[in-house]
Amino acid sequence: MKDVGRDSIKLSQLRALVAIAEHGNFSEAALHLSISQSAVSHAIASLEDELGVILLSRGRHGARLTPVGERITAHARDMLQTLENLCREATRSKGLDGGEVRISCFRSVATHVLPEIIAEFRTTYPSITVTINEQRGFEEVEQTIRQGRADIGFTCGPASDDLDSWEFLRDEYVVLFPPRIDVPDTITWDDLRAYPMIVPPEDDSCHALIFQHFSRLAQPIRAAYTIREDSTIVGMIMKGLGISVMARLAAEPLPPEVQVRDLPVPLERIISVTTLADALHPPAVFAFLDTLKKKTWFPNQHLPRLVPIRQPKTA
Repeated sequence: MKDVGRDSIKLSQLRALVAIAEHGNFSEAALHLSISQSAVSHAIASLEDELGVILLSRGRHGARLTPVGERITAHARDMLQTLENLCREATRSKGLDGGEVRISCFRSVATHVLPEIIAEFRTTYPSITVTINEQRGFEEVEQTIRQGRADIGFTCGPASDDLDSWEFLRDEYVVLFPPRIDVPDTITWDDLRAYPMIVPPEDDSCHALIFQHFSRLAQPIRAAYTIREDSTIVGMIMKGLGISVMARLAAEPLPPEVQVRDLPVPLERIISVTTLADALHPPAVFAFLDTLKKKTWFPNQHLPRLVPIRQPKTA
């Protein structure tokens, strides 16, 4: 029986195996790896020869892993991830005595999310400067990233093809009622229609999300006031001028007299961490992204819990 040639196995062969396992055929794997299909075929054939086992079952509908192929692919993924971690660790060790991380975000993230994270980051990397550039909306945040004026952004909604984005925090929308009125613990659409509605302007990022939600449920919004500033909306609610639907982060800090209720049908916005796709970030930015990926809690229990919704791409 031929011994397995450990020294003859190449990383390119393992990458080809993992790519085929993920894409299901040789041609898609070749496109993903930016090499020819014949190069992928050669890599797999030589790997099977070195290992002395059949890794893939070829057919008209693509390539499927054999049972031993599945087990070996799992090890290959682990090896490639270990190599990636090794390279990132070496990169982080260079240049982390200084550097800058530029963050672009909207007000509620700058106020309620970033201070705690930056404080934690500074305990590990005290020499790295962190700057925050507040924007009015998500489109402005994305533009600062495209223009190279920010390294990391916090946005909502799906990212375009030139950006990488991963879900970081779910922020629920709530209804704010004035003090000293009788509001049931569980409200109905009729309860909402009973009071003047204060809404954000059409160019506000939350406007479309709120109106689309109500429209899907056949619950039209009749706006009595259109107000941009969150603090002004809260002030008007305090004076009994109306009610409003706001993201909880945007509403904070709320006066204790304001009554907060859940919507009859829940609505939430997904706040994502966004970077320029395929960007070559400096070590300081990688270090801050790692801090974000590890963040799973938030100290203020009145605000939404920070929960990574899905694992971000490995930098």
